[in-house]
Amino acid sequence: MKALVVYESMFGNTEQIARAVAAGLAESIEVQLAEVSQAPAAPDPQVALIVAGGPTHAFSMSRTNTRADAINRGAPEGEREFGLREWMAALPSGQHTARIATFDTKIESMRFAPGSAAKGAAKVARRHGYDSAVKAESFYVREVDGPLVVGEIDRARAWARQLAASMTGPDT
Repeated sequence: MKALVVYESMFGNTEQIARAVAAGLAESIEVQLAEVSQAPAAPDPQVALIVAGGPTHAFSMSRTNTRADAINRGAPEGEREFGLREWMAALPSGQHTARIATFDTKIESMRFAPGSAAKGAAKVARRHGYDSAVKAESFYVREVDGPLVVGEIDRARAWARQLAASMTGPDT
């Protein structure tokens, strides 16, 4: 079984979570980790699980203007024109055997605010014919530029282990 972990990151926090997710998955399945601009437009047919994550901007996936704002605030990573929203929109539509799991990073003080990049990505994935492997997950940062809340890296690894177990367990 193979998994593809695709992430968008502006300040490095989402990348840290994506790397932790990839490490947790890699304990039991083969994993490819890709920054969104380097991710394959069409996942390999042998990929059984796609994990996609990005930062929550304005209650959803980033847009050109929100990425521009992050860059203006000093974000050292990411691209203005292409992010998780654009990658998800370009996924092939139809019936897929691969399932998808989505995650995001968001500011801890906005924990209970409506909307998230993970929920938005899951919705787009469903429209493209992908079934969700698990409920969308959020990981938290202190401020817009981070750092991650203590324990989030470990929580991401644990989430990925559970995700891998659900994909390789006796029910699959």
